[in-house]
Amino acid sequence: MIETVRGLMAAPFTPMHLDGSVNLEAVRPYADLLHRNGLAGAFICGTTGEGLSLTTQERMDLAQRWADVTAGREPLKLIVHVGHTSLAESRILAAHAQATGAWGVGAMSPCFFRPQTVEDLAHFCASVASAAPDLPFYYYHIPSVTGVNFPMIDLLRAVAGRVPNFAGIKYTWENLMDYGLCLAFDGGRYDMLFGRDEILLAGLALGARGAVGSTYNFAAPLYHRILESFDKGDLETARLLQGTSMEMIRLLVQFHGNVMASGKATMKAVGLDCGPVRPPLRNLAAEQEDRLLSDLAKIGLADFGCRR
Repeated sequence: MIETVRGLMAAPFTPMHLDGSVNLEAVRPYADLLHRNGLAGAFICGTTGEGLSLTTQERMDLAQRWADVTAGREPLKLIVHVGHTSLAESRILAAHAQATGAWGVGAMSPCFFRPQTVEDLAHFCASVASAAPDLPFYYYHIPSVTGVNFPMIDLLRAVAGRVPNFAGIKYTWENLMDYGLCLAFDGGRYDMLFGRDEILLAGLALGARGAVGSTYNFAAPLYHRILESFDKGDLETARLLQGTSMEMIRLLVQFHGNVMASGKATMKAVGLDCGPVRPPLRNLAAEQEDRLLSDLAKIGLADFGCRR
């Protein structure tokens, strides 16, 4: 039986030097921060990590570095995102992730030449998963980025019994009925990682047991309190805390929805400088960064932000 993810898994930002090159030296203190703040792991090189803006070599270098610094550090699990517009490159990245000792791999759909049917998507997943047969494979469902929006319950039906290491789905979408159907499919066989931080409480109500998110990087204590309140049956407190999360995310997306730049500015505020974003993303102007951090301070970043 495939081990599953429980609790909060961060989707790390990719640390970069001022010249835009990848800063591998920052990965160890990053892993230290996640471990210190009770995260269950890291899902690297995905959307938050600007994975599709990185070269294959950069992604392999990051995977190796993260694998090195998380090895033996329970409970940190490392899932490497290996999605690519090229199936061949995805398979190379998946095989490499397995060689590094990563815990699992994940892949979003190709987003230029896209699968036209669920069967096309299932074939893609099967091919990528087979390149890392010893690792759990997660399909990364994020239609807002890929434009691929089949019901995931149909994908589970298509891969069941066909992809031995298909572990589940990182579900970053708002279709809660589809998410609930996936949770219940085949007796709860698949690990459905909830991927919308701003509605985590809704996912918990449906039965989510693990979640992956970008704001867990710098606000894990807030979300741990949501989990604790939910587990105690204190829904009033859980709703209030989720409201704080919503307001925080509203502030983060106010600059043209550029969460990566806003998130990196917030990471610096909690003590870890992840550097700039890579074009075509744009860094926040100094006055935007000042306004963001001032607004976050007003809603309690000092109280719910990660411990340095």
